Amino acid sequence: MDEQPSSKTTGKPIKCRAAVSRQPGEPLVIEEITVAPPMAREVRIRIVCTSLCHSDVTFWKMKDYPAIFPRIFGHEAVGIVESVGEGVDEVTEGDSVIPFFMSDCGECVDCRSKKSNLCSNLPFKVSPYMHRHETSRFTDLKGEVLYHFLFVSSFSEYTVVDIAHVTKIDPSIPPNRACLLSCGVSTGVGAAWRTANVETGSTVAIFGLGSIGLAVAEGARLCGASKIIGVDVNPDKFEIGKKFGVTEFVNAGECGNKTVSQVINEITGGGADYCFECVGLASLVQEAYACCRKGWGKTVVLGVDKPGSTLSLSSFDVLHSGKSLMGSLFGGLKAKIDIPILLKRYMDKELQLDEFVTHEVKFEDINKAFDLLIQGESLRCVIWMDK
Repeated sequence: MDEQPSSKTTGKPIKCRAAVSRQPGEPLVIEEITVAPPMAREVRIRIVCTSLCHSDVTFWKMKDYPAIFPRIFGHEAVGIVESVGEGVDEVTEGDSVIPFFMSDCGECVDCRSKKSNLCSNLPFKVSPYMHRHETSRFTDLKGEVLYHFLFVSSFSEYTVVDIAHVTKIDPSIPPNRACLLSCGVSTGVGAAWRTANVETGSTVAIFGLGSIGLAVAEGARLCGASKIIGVDVNPDKFEIGKKFGVTEFVNAGECGNKTVSQVINEITGGGADYCFECVGLASLVQEAYACCRKGWGKTVVLGVDKPGSTLSLSSFDVLHSGKSLMGSLFGGLKAKIDIPILLKRYMDKELQLDEFVTHEVKFEDINKAFDLLIQGESLRCVIWMDK
């Protein structure tokens, strides 16, 4: 995956293909665009392959703010540095890299602390622009601005990413596996590993066995959890979940006159040590909290609920139960430290990534990837830019 720097393009605009979303919910259009050179602290990357995440689909369907069109989606990818802007010394032309949506500036008090991955210099937001300069690097052939997505925009043959959103990786790692660690798999594995710090022999309950929930199961398996309970309305998810360590299954639609939390409290003899909400529903957060072990239980929220949703918890229960409730963005991972660790664990045959990839398509067939994910037929579909 090595590439020699090209003096022909350094510092100049590049014309390339991108899959542009011009209207919410409508098929992406592959068209020629112009990608500007990187500004200070930015990197221009040639995308090798990218994968489709549910967040892409969610914002592609969205009609109201923060939705904005025309936009270039995509935020899970592997690429090769084509050129760098002023002040960039972490990577150089020809390096293999993974871009990611959570900034890791390495300079602020949060990035220097082991306690947080929430950068305060470049805080997370759903912005249509570059993180540092608040402008776009994309235009169509008419000169119209094309908007960025989650600071990555990988559904383009070339993209520009802030250096706080890029980490160098070993070029020998298969790109169609490494790209999964840009978002989804890292989020789930990290939530079990870094946020919850799941202990050996512990009990885990996971609400929602989509890609994130399955990645939580994989993280809990790696941490040595003895019982991993999957909760979903689709019974087929149990067989899939077994590949990632799920040991028991609760069909949320077949609990009779009991709530899901009551069923899990019975299975675990008083509640799971760690509960993870991976769907994005306030009602499920409350169910997860209700079946979390008193005294030491942790409930971790990963699902993205609709704007304005609120939680309702009894203050009496909060005081007397001694439980913890916390959110987890990007699984609590510090990308530049933890992504290389996870990649090594994959290469050492500890972390499972192959099992997440159910489909691979050519860039021209990117809309097929959307169809597969929407129809529930894929976990991760890898999109190759040139294959």
